[in-house]
Amino acid sequence: MRWLIDGCLKARVPIVVIAAALMFLGFRDVRDMPVDTLPEFGPTTVEIQTEALGLSANEVEQLITVPMEQDLLNGVAWLKFIRSKSVPGLSSIELVFEPGTDPYRARLAVQERVSQAKVALPGVSSPPQMLQPLSSTNRVMIVGLSSNDLTPIEMSVLARWTIRPRLMGVPGVANVSIWGQRERQLQVLVDPAHLHDTGVSLLQVVETSANALWVSPLTFVEASSPGTSGFFDTPNQRIGIQHILPVSSPDDLAKVNVEETNLTLGDVASVVEDHQPLIGDAVLGDGTGLLLVIEKFPEANTLDTTHGVDEAIEALRPGMSGVQFDTSVFRPATSIRSGLDDLEIAGLIALVIIALALGLLFFQWRTVLVALAVLPVTIVAAVFTLSLLGETFNVIVLAGLVAALALVIDDVVGDTHEVFRRLRQRVDDSEKSTIATVLEASLQMRSAIAYAVLIIVAAVAPVFFLDGLTGEFFPPLAIAYLVTIAISMAVAITVTPALSVLLFSVVPPAKHEAPIGRWLQRNYGVLLSRVLSLPIPVILGAVAVLMFVGLLAVPLLDKPSLTPSFREHELLIQIDGAPGTSLPEMSRVANAMRDELRTLPGVRNVGGHVGRAILSDQTVGVNSGELWVSVDSSEDYDSTVSAVQRTVDGYPGLSHEVVTYSDQKVKEGETGSSADVTVRVLGEDLGVLRTKADEIKQMLSGIDGVVD
Repeated sequence: MRWLIDGCLKARVPIVVIAAALMFLGFRDVRDMPVDTLPEFGPTTVEIQTEALGLSANEVEQLITVPMEQDLLNGVAWLKFIRSKSVPGLSSIELVFEPGTDPYRARLAVQERVSQAKVALPGVSSPPQMLQPLSSTNRVMIVGLSSNDLTPIEMSVLARWTIRPRLMGVPGVANVSIWGQRERQLQVLVDPAHLHDTGVSLLQVVETSANALWVSPLTFVEASSPGTSGFFDTPNQRIGIQHILPVSSPDDLAKVNVEETNLTLGDVASVVEDHQPLIGDAVLGDGTGLLLVIEKFPEANTLDTTHGVDEAIEALRPGMSGVQFDTSVFRPATSIRSGLDDLEIAGLIALVIIALALGLLFFQWRTVLVALAVLPVTIVAAVFTLSLLGETFNVIVLAGLVAALALVIDDVVGDTHEVFRRLRQRVDDSEKSTIATVLEASLQMRSAIAYAVLIIVAAVAPVFFLDGLTGEFFPPLAIAYLVTIAISMAVAITVTPALSVLLFSVVPPAKHEAPIGRWLQRNYGVLLSRVLSLPIPVILGAVAVLMFVGLLAVPLLDKPSLTPSFREHELLIQIDGAPGTSLPEMSRVANAMRDELRTLPGVRNVGGHVGRAILSDQTVGVNSGELWVSVDSSEDYDSTVSAVQRTVDGYPGLSHEVVTYSDQKVKEGETGSSADVTVRVLGEDLGVLRTKADEIKQMLSGIDGVVD
């Protein structure tokens, strides 16, 4: 270590210049570091969804979910377990892989199996779709669409063919789900009695309607195999033939003749423009609108992705003057940006306090300048190193940096104080003696600190062997902690001695000591002598204090999880109606709750959705919904949350929960669902499973503390 410090002292000017350049470059690169609330957590998973509109949950389970689980997906390489959920019209199968499995290799293995589903499944559903990989906290923004000029169907056409493709092109965006999507359809509505009177069968109406299109999914009609329009050759060129579809409106379709009759479709049925039966809807208050849920890829920068979405929406606005975009329904980037701004202010305040404290302790501006230069260099270098290691800047990494900050400050203060003390006591004022003095001071401090660092590494090492969700959160914290300590050690060996020589070689430090320093040393000596004269009472008092602190910490031991909880300004309200509740009724209740919540002081905005959307992150029936409440940062947070909870409690017959989005995702990572505790019953006979599940439900409902 001596040769390293000695070399840095001899090359002190290049060392300081290199440190300043690295700080500048590091600060510039750190600003582009991915930022999120939480690190990526949870095992590698692949989700497959299969739409089967019209099938009941039992039919979905028997015809789609079980065959895919048993015949196609069972036995995939690196697979740990499979969990599935069947709801009316949708089968969702989630494959959870062994820890450490490469997500792309897992997706490739699953895709090879899914490609066989076309021949393995009955023709009662759409082809299975493997969802895009998503971040642990996948929702990056929720956008509400409304219009006073366009119909819901016209808005849905814009959302599907214009807005969604543009948003999907934003870097970092993995999926955009549309709640309330209403596909434009030409529907032929028949009356059996009227058909009987006209002598037309239902099969004739179906075949006529299908053959009026270019291509029909019905395999028993001619339009299922449209063929080509053909061409003809002239002596000089080949001319292609293209048929133009004459049907573009209900009136056009109504004029088509029913096959084998002289009647038209308009004579035997009502032809209208409408949409498909809804599987979910948006909750936006007055009128009908759409809700776009934008999800991001793993490791995507939340701030950059949000900025890209904002730019895409601004680019779309001029061509959609009749559509209003509401991007404030759910926007975690706002909280993250606010937190970063507060962190910058806190860092500046901390530097000022440290400067004042060092000035009062040492009465030397050069000592203060060394400390204020070394501290930012250490922190910026640590964050830059974490960025090179692929870490995301989040609250867990920030906690590791803050935990190491005490040791960093101790290094800075200890080194500068020892250098200052030795320089004040030296006799020779030559440059050589200054270098020698700084070298001796640095060696004395670093020799002891090196062993302390090794002890810290040994104490932190077990964190990397934790399993479960706790093992996902604590390693990033430990990495940030250890990297910061290592950088602090390196800076103390290189930059601190070089700066000390440069500053103290010009003007030597004053011979007198600061008044506060003298007062502290004098009183510390008196206190230490008293403690040493009464060892037994001091030891007993220390034991009593430790016991008292331990008693205060006992309630914390009942905390069910070591994972963090967050105080976010976006609240998530999950509501579930009784099984069998219709979509219109759930929409009515959700809109009524939304209108009431918006009147509360401190609530800035409320939006939500009921049911589900195509390829969304929700596998629920129409009796479930979610409301997103934005809390005004200028209002009292606890009072607003309490008012929201009281309002939601006032709706009887609903199972509900008020949480933050991060807490909800952490809970799902712990249990695999949104519940606090999940009990899975496995077996082959569905009837037996239901019987046993009811028995377990009755047993658990009698436990104190169980509310649902």
